[in-house]
Amino acid sequence: MLDQSGSPSLAATALHGPVLNWYDANARTLPWREPGAGAWAVMVSEFMLQQTPVNRVLPAYRSWLERWPKPVDLAAAAPGEAVRAWDRLGYPRRALRLHAAAQAIVERHGGEVPDDHAALLALPGVGTYTAAAIASFAFGQRHAVVDTNVRRVLARALTGVAQPSISPTAADQRLAAGALPADAPTAARWAVASMELGALICTARTPRCADCPIRSQCAWVRAGSPPYDGPPRRGQTYEGTDRQARGRLLAVLRAASAPVPKDKLDASWPDAVQRERALDGLVADGLVEPLARKRYRLPQ
Repeated sequence: MLDQSGSPSLAATALHGPVLNWYDANARTLPWREPGAGAWAVMVSEFMLQQTPVNRVLPAYRSWLERWPKPVDLAAAAPGEAVRAWDRLGYPRRALRLHAAAQAIVERHGGEVPDDHAALLALPGVGTYTAAAIASFAFGQRHAVVDTNVRRVLARALTGVAQPSISPTAADQRLAAGALPADAPTAARWAVASMELGALICTARTPRCADCPIRSQCAWVRAGSPPYDGPPRRGQTYEGTDRQARGRLLAVLRAASAPVPKDKLDASWPDAVQRERALDGLVADGLVEPLARKRYRLPQ
């Protein structure tokens, strides 16, 4: 949505003021958004919020920062302690990646989260989205921060479709980059404001269009809110999956203060084939260490 001068198009520019004003009046009060939160707090929140809702993240986030208020504190801990503290947030490899990122921050950047986008992108576990989010939210830089909420807002408002593609695409990134305000401080506010709009108003299943600040400019609403007609969007299942089996095994190890014998792990999941597959996967992912005499522990 860039015009020939490289500036946002008129359609994108018209969204900025209403969305920013709405955000100023309606943004949730979250600890990582507080003025003194700091870059490490933003980084921790971004790792935790991947595929996990805010209400589940908040208790773990607070406990994490109380225990490890700086990267150097986490870097000095055993990786297994990061996995233990991750508790039931899901996708526990994120804990190992955050621990590895903390070590890299200490080794490469003197213990301070770098403000350079390329340096952020070079940290373990930091991809395109996370690097842009940290640079934008922690340092006020101008980057396209493209999560599912932003993709949905821009797909509806600028292209007139009910839902974006199932997986992120280069076109999504270009659309978000083209919608950025020209100056960095406003672009950083726009990044978090458009994300919040998608989380609270422009939701996937039941969008609250009557409460939307850009309803009159939204291409999807102006087209009559046509239904989604793309490939089926299947929800994720959990009950009975390998993910659940992995979670049960990790729960036993998290609760233990000493290596756990294999028979205790066996008692945590009834399907032997699935249990062995889950355990092998945890070992391969570095989340569990096998020891002599069929004992296991979190990584040290």
